[in-house]
Order: sequence, then structure tokens, then C-alpha cells
Amino acid sequence: MTTGEAATVPAAQRDVQPGAPALPRYGELTLADLGTSLLASLGVPGEPNPLGLHLADRVCLLVIDGLGWELLRDHPAAAPFLSELAVTAAPLTAGFPATTATSLSSIGTGLPPGQHGVLGYQVRIPGHAALLNALRWDRAVDPVSWQPAATIFERAAAAGIAAIRVARTAFRDTGLSAASMRGADYRPADSLGALVATAASALAERAPALAMVYYGELDGTGHACGCRSAAWRYQLAHVDRLAEQLAGALPGGTVLYVTADHGMVDVPQRDRIDADRMPQLQAGVSLLGGEPRARHVYARPGAAADVLAAWAETLADTCWVIGRDQAIADGWFGPVGDGLADRIGDVIAAPRGPSAVVATVTEPRESALIGMHGSLTTADQLVPLLVRWSG
Repeated sequence: MTTGEAATVPAAQRDVQPGAPALPRYGELTLADLGTSLLASLGVPGEPNPLGLHLADRVCLLVIDGLGWELLRDHPAAAPFLSELAVTAAPLTAGFPATTATSLSSIGTGLPPGQHGVLGYQVRIPGHAALLNALRWDRAVDPVSWQPAATIFERAAAAGIAAIRVARTAFRDTGLSAASMRGADYRPADSLGALVATAASALAERAPALAMVYYGELDGTGHACGCRSAAWRYQLAHVDRLAEQLAGALPGGTVLYVTADHGMVDVPQRDRIDADRMPQLQAGVSLLGGEPRARHVYARPGAAADVLAAWAETLADTCWVIGRDQAIADGWFGPVGDGLADRIGDVIAAPRGPSAVVATVTEPRESALIGMHGSLTTADQLVPLLVRWSG
């Protein structure tokens, strides 16, 4: 892929058969490939550049949480600046599951999920009857031990490149930040205007430089109000203005890339399967992890085959249901590193359409969301990669 080339059928969608999962093209067109390609574009030795990004002295990556490619395509009036950039762009695939913690880790390490090990919103801590929530983290779990690979920020700094993160103050010291985005000079910014001013100022200080700017309120609006709501469209307009202002404020010669961590779909109440109220989905299950559109199901010892059979039969019309070994063999997570397979559910369930496997008793907050994401549909998986050079 080259950054200025339009495609009639986006490369990330090619070879997707009707009714089949949109499997991420790891090593070619995913968020993990964006991470390494950014370093390569800054001249870091040994970093692959599968996206063919052009050489630059300063790079700014704006990550808009929840801005799926299909959502952007469907709302050109709300986002004229971004939509104009999208005319000559094409999407990437996020990776599985298409969720914030996993996708930010893929960008932040340049590795697919099966290599960095942040394999979902909630995954089992091996050897423990407990889940790690990757957004809230657990003080008992060392984030560097959980994800020991060097991040793109550490690799940039080692090559003499200024590495900068710009995001809300609250995200500075989270476990996810330490696991997957450590090594950057963190510049807190708690408003849209502060994101623009802080990023522009930081990039003007020196070159070469890499800055990642993160904005999360579009995702929050979609979760609470739905991604087809008026509230979401109005929020998208703010995002569009953020991107336009950032492009205008960056130092000359800076390349601005705009991407997202996942798409989103609205899930009607009628299409929600409540695992907490269906005995056939509880039998043999020790832990229910993941999230409503990307479930990790952990079986009791000896029960994995029965759990797979029950989930596959119950959800045959709504989800792709697959065992751990098959999911690994089929490449859902990319190559899986040593010791990481146990973090994956014995059974994986990913909705085919706008449905979800909720858990209203054990996960009341997550189950009440309107907009959801995580699965292997193009609505979940496809995210934009837009580019603009600052004059």
C-alpha cells in the first residue's frame, strides 16, 4: 500500500468471502504494521515498512478512538476534512479483537496481538481464576512482565528520535500505558485545543520526532448514545475540526497520519444474547472474558470440547464460534508467542452481524452500551489510514 493511492476495492477487504470473517492481514495491512512503518519512515534501521510510508523528519499520528472506516465513509457531511483525505486513502484492519487495549498495543509495539499478548478487553491471568481488565489493569500484574517487548517509542528513542505521547492526564500512569506505550515523553492535554497546541509545540522542539496524539471521546459517545446517533455525528464534527486544526498547526514538513483503533456497530436489544441467563452458555464455563462482540470463554478442566459444542450450537446463527487451537491456526491473533496461548479463551465467539453476547448480571455496565465493537466484521475491523503533509 502507498499512502496516496486510491483503490476501488480496499486491499484490506480483498479475499473476504461473503459470510466469512474479515481476518486481519498481519504483516501487510494492520495497525501493527503501521507501528513499524512509522519507525521505518523516520529512518530507524531494521524496521519493516509494509505500508510503504514515505521518509520524513517529523511524524504525528492522530488516533481517534472508534472512528471506523465505514462510519467515516458514511458521514462525509459531518467530517469534510477527513472525508477529503479519505478519497485517496484506504483502510487497514485493526487486528483481533478490534478493541482499544489490543489495538493501541499493536500500534505501540508494532506487533500483532498474538505477539504482544494484550489479547482483549478482559483475558484470563494464566494460573489464576481471574481476569485482567486491560483498561483498568490490576496492581498485582506487572505491565512490563505482561508485555516485555520494546515499544515503538523505546525503539525511536534508542535511535535518537524524540518520542512523544499526547493524551489526557488520566492515561499517563495506567497499566496499559506502561505495558504497550512506555518510553515516550508524555505530554498531558485535557481538551481539544490542548491536544493541538501541545502536539504542535512538542514536534517543533526538535527533529527527528514521532508524536502520537490520542482522542477518546468519539468512542465514548458511540458507546453511550450509539454510533448512528445525532450525538455521534456532532462529536465527529469536533473530531474533524481537531484533525484540521492539528494539520494546520504542525511544523512544516511534518507528516500527519490519522487512524483509529476499531470501528463500531449499534446492537439492538433484540440482538443481544444474555450469557448470564442461558444455562447452555454457562455449563462448563469457569470465566467469561473478552467483551460482548469478542468473547473469550474459559472452560473448566476437561470441559473445553463440551463448551465449544454448546456455544457453537446455541450461537450458530449469530456468531463465528471457534476453539482456541483453530483460532490460532487460522491466524485470528497472528502468530502466537510462547506462553501466550493460555491467555486466549478455550472458545472464541465473534458476532457475524450487529449482535452481541452480553452478561447483564456480571457485566451490567458493558452490557448496557449501545455502540459495541471487537468482532471480525468489516464494520469492526476496518480503520482509516489518512495522510496529510504540513506545509
